Amino acid sequence: MPALSELEYIKDQSRQLRGSIADGLADPVTGAIGEADTKLLKFHGSYQQDDRDLREERRRQKLEPLYSFMLRARLPGGVVTPAQWLVFDRLARDYASSGLRITTRQTFQWHGILKRDLKPTIAAINDAMASTIAACGDVLRNVVSTPLPVQSHAHAEAYAWAAKLSEELAPKTTAYHELWLDGEKLVGEPEPEPLYGRTYLPRKFKIGLAIPPLNDIDVFAQDLGLIAIAEDGRLAGFNLAIGGGMGATHGDPGTYPRLAEVIGFVEPGQLRDAAEQIIAIQRDWGDRGERKCARLKYTLDRRGTDAFKAELERRLGFDLQAARPYRFEHNGDRYGWLQGSDGRWHLTLHVESGRLLDRAERRLLSGMRELAAAHTGDFRLTCNQNVIVANVQAADRERIDAIVAAHGLDGYRRQSAIRRHAIACVALPTCGLAMAESERYLPTILDKLEARLARHGLLDAPILLRLSGCPNGCSRPYLGEIALVGRAPGRYDLRLGADFAGQRLNSLYRENVDEKAILDALDPLFAGYAAERSPGEGFGDFLLRSGVLAPPGPARRIPAEVIG
Repeated sequence: MPALSELEYIKDQSRQLRGSIADGLADPVTGAIGEADTKLLKFHGSYQQDDRDLREERRRQKLEPLYSFMLRARLPGGVVTPAQWLVFDRLARDYASSGLRITTRQTFQWHGILKRDLKPTIAAINDAMASTIAACGDVLRNVVSTPLPVQSHAHAEAYAWAAKLSEELAPKTTAYHELWLDGEKLVGEPEPEPLYGRTYLPRKFKIGLAIPPLNDIDVFAQDLGLIAIAEDGRLAGFNLAIGGGMGATHGDPGTYPRLAEVIGFVEPGQLRDAAEQIIAIQRDWGDRGERKCARLKYTLDRRGTDAFKAELERRLGFDLQAARPYRFEHNGDRYGWLQGSDGRWHLTLHVESGRLLDRAERRLLSGMRELAAAHTGDFRLTCNQNVIVANVQAADRERIDAIVAAHGLDGYRRQSAIRRHAIACVALPTCGLAMAESERYLPTILDKLEARLARHGLLDAPILLRLSGCPNGCSRPYLGEIALVGRAPGRYDLRLGADFAGQRLNSLYRENVDEKAILDALDPLFAGYAAERSPGEGFGDFLLRSGVLAPPGPARRIPAEVIG
């Protein structure tokens, strides 16, 4: 039997995620907790980090790194009530260092929380009827769902399924209540985990639910993508797509991004069991020796998709039906006001890199706080780091617009198309994996890209731009029409050629280049696109049609339309 990774032993001996976290939290001598416990802390929704900008200076002063913690909520479908928003806002101001940050998985992160403040912050999130359990770690992460409820009935059903899967497939350990909520201390052996067992999953597992024709969650980037199929005005069921994932490692050809494959269809009453058994097979078949190769995508490529499907059908006791027809037409968010089928209105606001902070005339955190105090509907976070003021009565639109304009939240009205569709991960200074800047670099590179796009008359052309400080793919860079993937400070891989529906991976165009080389490479491509594009043709599609990029193989694309 292959040797297990160190983390497998840590999980096995953790007493269902307890470890010695309680002792580490109580230690006043250091701002950190023990190394093994930092691995377990992820399952509780938190990462230990330090400010990398200050590492060298603190080392010279013979001080330990400036440790703090990132905390992430679990908010299935990205739905937040106004009351919850006000609590989350207060926690950002009381305990965090850089406001509220909307993630690419429809939830919030708080950065810079000191160790002594972790417990009161988590307790306050729990009091607001939310949680951080399973927001990180080797478990089912936050379940994402199409956020814009314009198809009111279909969206309500989709969100209900996201919430159901999130709740029923979450870890059952009482360690969370014991550590953070003053629950009763365990005496004796820990309770069993009915789905996850003693060692949980080999790696994280992600589920996303999309409603065609919108692929605004990048459904093919999920371990399990659920494509809602509506027939005769009702939810008939879901196509199952398995094996998506964005992570890779520079220089290691055994790691790669991958799109999920559609393997069949289930009716609504079969979905919960199907999702559970897919997770269970990955639990049993996944690689527990090499974590870089432990995601479901590698399990499928090692064991075969047909074998995985056969095992799934054996465990379920029924065969999957043939996939139903669907078509995706759009990726990214649709800004401004849209009316749902029930007559209510929804306002999508652009939040650059998902960061809600007050800066000069753009007082985004304050503006959202004022909206939360006045709004009677709810909010929807998107997988593109934006926020939707949802379920607004027609009579309230003018008041909402006034608050938005007063706080500089109406940037979507004036911004270029590439800016509205850009995504960036956090990267430096807090992410320990970052090799290059991402969020802090986004405004700079956007200004320079916009100057070149303006010269070619392309400011209104929607182009998907993704920035990532490393190849792990939190910003889904491999699905960007233009993507920068960090290599080292100031240096990136330039990747090009994904489509605007999230159904084609991009390709490496320039490796390990600086900003000048990136701009010099893109400028003639923008010129060619402006002169030769067909009506409605996306930038990535143009690069393939014009021969700039070679056509991708079948493993790197999903057909634009599945006829069934």
